Amino acid sequence: MDDILRFPTAVKHDPAIDVWLRAQRDDLRPFATTWFEAQRRCGDDVRELMHDGCPTACVGDAAFGYVNAYKDHVNVGFVFGALLKDPARILEGTGKRGRHVKLRPDRAVDLEALARLVRAAYVDIRERLGK
Repeated sequence: MDDILRFPTAVKHDPAIDVWLRAQRDDLRPFATTWFEAQRRCGDDVRELMHDGCPTACVGDAAFGYVNAYKDHVNVGFVFGALLKDPARILEGTGKRGRHVKLRPDRAVDLEALARLVRAAYVDIRERLGK
């Protein structure tokens, strides 16, 4: 379990995340809000914090997902995304573990597939923790 990204300061609800979400550009805010809320709703054991300037979701102190906003898109990221099943092939990235889905106002994405990835990332981290 040494490869799990841990944040002992994660809390049930971090008000700084709500401030961050409200501060996003009008056309990107719905993406960031919708998909971080989806991570928040995964289970009663979800905790959160701002890490590296973006909202990060954890099970206890173990990170499983995040959202981040850029100039023209929002990334919905998964700490162990490279290990998740992605039959819709919506994950991007080439890192050892992390992957993300890029959301843009002018590009359609399979939202059901994204919802399955959010759930799968939550289940995956719980399994890694032996829960």
